[in-house]
Amino acid sequence: MNVGISEDDGLFSCSIWRPQGKSYLFFTQFKAEVKGAKIEHAMAYSQAAVGAQNDIPLKQEEFEITETTVSHREGKFRFELSKLTIVAKTPRDEL
Repeated sequence: MNVGISEDDGLFSCSIWRPQGKSYLFFTQFKAEVKGAKIEHAMAYSQAAVGAQNDIPLKQEEFEITETTVSHREGKFRFELSKLTIVAKTPRDEL
């Protein structure tokens, strides 16, 4: 897992992945939740980049993104999840 923050403290990023790449283990479901921020961008991948290969994203119909969660879609998710990335924005208090 990798967590980062932008220089202005406005954006947070989180990447969760399997360091070994593919595995015989599979997910039947997944859900990641953000608290205290709203998701600006998220992506789920069936295969994480290894060597010269690129990340392979899940099909959009396999997962859903709300303001605070990224999760599988019941009946559409094909049990292949190797990596999940989320970028969230913290609310700003205006003077």
